[in-house]
Amino acid sequence: MTTGQGTLPRQTRFTDGARFRIEIPSCEGPDVFKAVLSEAAEHDIRIDRISQGSGIMMLTDTEIREMVRLGAEHHIEVNLFLGPRGGWDIGAQAATTGSAAGVARGSQAVEACVAEAGRAVGLGIRSLLVADLGVLSVLGELKAAGELPAELALKTSVLLPLPNASTGAVYERLGATSLNASTDLTTAQLAQLRTACTAALDVYVEVPDDQGGFVRYYDVPEIVREAAPVHLKLGVRNAPNLYPCGRHLLALATDLGRERVRRAALMLRLLTELAPELAERPDPVTPPADLAVPAP
Repeated sequence: MTTGQGTLPRQTRFTDGARFRIEIPSCEGPDVFKAVLSEAAEHDIRIDRISQGSGIMMLTDTEIREMVRLGAEHHIEVNLFLGPRGGWDIGAQAATTGSAAGVARGSQAVEACVAEAGRAVGLGIRSLLVADLGVLSVLGELKAAGELPAELALKTSVLLPLPNASTGAVYERLGATSLNASTDLTTAQLAQLRTACTAALDVYVEVPDDQGGFVRYYDVPEIVREAAPVHLKLGVRNAPNLYPCGRHLLALATDLGRERVRRAALMLRLLTELAPELAERPDPVTPPADLAVPAP
């Protein structure tokens, strides 16, 4: 019997030689993106990826184009969430179990997600956040057929549970290029994922309350050792849910974006203190091949 483990050579770095990258989630539009860039400059840290959670359908074309411009200018991957999703739909299951929050209910919802993917790609986005297994499979097939760009990154959402190596191997076979691990995995369990998958792992260091609320700063050296190449994600505990975001929540979204960057600075300080050999990372002049920077 196979468990999906131990069949692949272990990849420990991104193509530029970095063991880890920094992701700032819940970057809900260009204004929040600009605030994240400003805070990163203040703390003198490099952000590699921002991700958005409200969904492509909650952004205007002008807003997406501006996020594309900012990402391209600063060599930052811009990852946008596909929708619609079950948690906002008329079905009752998502109201009783969080595991259904990201599903695409019915064929029409799958088609809508694919349409949103095409819209975002047409505006220059090269990284999509996927929360439904069927949608992931369809997008993977479209990439293989040349109907979506070969360089398009497909990142699985924390709403698509990834609790073990066998599941991770399935997601990767369906086309995932970046895998969001379940937030409650031990470092040993993250190591098992790494053994089974070649895709980068995405691991929350501080977890939003609705995904567990864990605070794992002192685990970061071991996470980097065991899960590299890994995107270290900074949520904020004790913060309200922003989705779907809009102008009515812009001040809060901006403050939280800045605070996530501050949390990243705290994480890097501690990593440098505890494991300086792991804290070092290159500063490439051009974006590395495996960073899905937008294409204006």
